[in-house]
Amino acid sequence: MSRSPRSAPKAFTLIELLVVIAIIAVLIGLLLPAVQKVRAAAARLKCQNNLKQIGVAMHGYHARMDRFPSGYESATTGTNGDGLGPGWGWAAQLLPDLEQDNLGRTITYNLDITHSANAAARTRSLAVFLCPSDAPGATTFTVVSEDGAPITTVAFANYVGVGGVAEVTAFPDTNTGVLFRNSRVKALDVSDGTSSTLFVGERIWKQSPHTTWVGAVTGSANPPTNPAYDHEGPPTLCLTNTGEADEGRTAGNPFQHVEDTNSNHPSGVNFLLCDGSVRIIRNSVNPATWEALGTRNGGEVVGDY
Repeated sequence: MSRSPRSAPKAFTLIELLVVIAIIAVLIGLLLPAVQKVRAAAARLKCQNNLKQIGVAMHGYHARMDRFPSGYESATTGTNGDGLGPGWGWAAQLLPDLEQDNLGRTITYNLDITHSANAAARTRSLAVFLCPSDAPGATTFTVVSEDGAPITTVAFANYVGVGGVAEVTAFPDTNTGVLFRNSRVKALDVSDGTSSTLFVGERIWKQSPHTTWVGAVTGSANPPTNPAYDHEGPPTLCLTNTGEADEGRTAGNPFQHVEDTNSNHPSGVNFLLCDGSVRIIRNSVNPATWEALGTRNGGEVVGDY
């Protein structure tokens, strides 16, 4: 019995192939923004989770010590004078409360950050202090003096404590927030309300590449990314301030100050408040509200943010 030969499958024409490729390109173009939004949302949530962990650690520290940690520890020549070290910051003091006991035990806290005994600890990168939406150029950076001479190397971080309204360089001891030099603030001292007072916020590497969890390195200068500005002092390595309302500064303001907060999140900057809650504060927040959030006992009525 004879069988008719099977017909060969019909090949795609060039036009049909181009149409298929065009359809795939359109689908990818439609899908990519959605994927990017999902990734951005995941990064924002991870950042908020980091801050929530820091908030739990802050209150764990308070339960143990009957106060919050200081912004950083340093002897001084006088009120608002130059710091004399050791310089360890609020985040370094929180290590036991962040399940980093082993790292904390390697730090000799009464010795300066720059001391050789603390060499391994000060360069340790910790995920809890890094926002996943940021892409720092390196996990460490070299701290320098004002003339650019290298002092030491420390680990980069994205989170800074809120010193208050005033510049943390000029007013390290007399600021209005909760975290300043040698501060010993208790929850009861936050009379403005712990839910209306900023605690910790975030920064991105591009604007503030000299940010660290380690603390305020003695004798350091934080170089500006915008040459129109001067160097900032050691406190800006781990602390920030809101500024006064008439300066127009906000959570993610465009002024390019290395000491300010900022983020890669599209709508604002993630913040931990003193009650342990975390929320994103809009870049468009009213400057008067922004200033009020920087005081622990200013008596202001905080507006919507």
